[in-house]
Amino acid sequence: MMQFNVLNRELSVGSIKIDAVTSASLVQIGDSETIQLAATFDTPPESLIIGPFVPLSPEG
Repeated sequence: MMQFNVLNRELSVGSIKIDAVTSASLVQIGDSETIQLAATFDTPPESLIIGPFVPLSPEG
């Protein structure tokens, strides 16, 4: 079991820019007492296409 200790201090975020996300992503700002992530992948490996990230919004 992994134990992760955090010291909470003052937090100030001016802005965040996210260009792309992966298939399993977490972006968190602020406090959480518990985070539990789980993922399943039921697609056959031969149908997996690995390519560039997909932008969240068109540029320009």
